[in-house]
Amino acid sequence: MERKEFDRDKLILYWVDSSDDDFDTMLAIFEAKRFSWALFVGLLMIEKLLKALYAGTNNDYPPYIHNLLRLAEKCKLDLTEDQKIFFLTVTAFNINARNDDYKMSFQRKCTPEFTSAWIENLKIYRLWIKKLIIS
Repeated sequence: MERKEFDRDKLILYWVDSSDDDFDTMLAIFEAKRFSWALFVGLLMIEKLLKALYAGTNNDYPPYIHNLLRLAEKCKLDLTEDQKIFFLTVTAFNINARNDDYKMSFQRKCTPEFTSAWIENLKIYRLWIKKLIIS
């Protein structure tokens, strides 16, 4: 199978632009009081930034994985325990927001206060990862 030509800068820009769109969507969904979905889109936002970072760090296409901790590790980040917990917890938003077995309990957990606190954390990590991408 022939590999497509790799344009690192174009791929990074694609992931960052898509993540920026998800950031705006996350905020709009939060304003619409769809809290569990806002957190799910926040997960996508962080995942896309990690994929941009991966492309820049490894000069390759990012892997087809959704586990944020594994992605961060593949980006060769030296993570603190708090950062590892953040990535593991946010990864769980995928399962909890989409899997019918967990969806209702997750929706009950996603109060305005809970969701607002996590969105603030997502914003902090968004800025941190973006700084890593441009450095």
